[in-house]
Amino acid sequence: MDVFAAAKVNLALHITGRRTDGYHLLDSLVVFASAMDWIKVEPADEISLVVKGPMAEGVPADRRNLVWKAVEFAGKTARLTLTKTLPSAAGIGSASSDAAAVLVALGQGPKGTEALGADVPVCWYRTPCRMSGIGEVRENVPGLPMMWMVLVNGRQPVPTGLVFDLLETAENAPMPTPEWHDFDSMIAWLEGTRNDLEEAARKISPVIDEVLERIRATSGCAFARMSGSGGTCFGLYRTEAEAVAAAKAMPDEWWATDAFVLQG
Repeated sequence: MDVFAAAKVNLALHITGRRTDGYHLLDSLVVFASAMDWIKVEPADEISLVVKGPMAEGVPADRRNLVWKAVEFAGKTARLTLTKTLPSAAGIGSASSDAAAVLVALGQGPKGTEALGADVPVCWYRTPCRMSGIGEVRENVPGLPMMWMVLVNGRQPVPTGLVFDLLETAENAPMPTPEWHDFDSMIAWLEGTRNDLEEAARKISPVIDEVLERIRATSGCAFARMSGSGGTCFGLYRTEAEAVAAAKAMPDEWWATDAFVLQG
């Protein structure tokens, strides 16, 4: 079976507290994009993994990889071929989405998959939602308008742990109730939200400032922000042509792609 693992994009990410075990509480609007990795899952007597593709460099092809752990979690064996087109550790959940796609291919439901990573359950459903708690709570949101986006990463590492270490406060206001009915009203709603990790990530990776500046300068960009803990940033557009042009306008040494927002 060939399965796809869509990029997870946090259009808004509020950090609302911290539990006694150290896990941060969040409140986030999560969507998925047509930019994706691909995984071939084949029957086998033991687990094996091959990693290839333009973003394969540095991705482990052994038990350190979350797709391998996903097969173990399901109590099965399989031969896996992971084609990486999404950057790793980039704030778009590629490892979690890869693992969730493998679980779907193996017929494994989402229950308990937070043991693999907080983002794995939401990636298993692969539908727009409000995500809260430590990532395990999902709520439906109004239907999304048709939107295109550009995803851009300046190719500077942004360690998630360090981002949280530099977070000035974990006690922040939650998101407003998700309410929109078209593209304009959704952009207006997003203007009243935040990514509470963006300031810390920009201290670690100053290129994020330049990435956001370049995205906002593109024709038709209605909104731009960093996703997750960084360093991938996104811009939202009404049309495919605007998103395609925006991706082409980015420097060759960066990772950039146009995509449409999956409706669910």
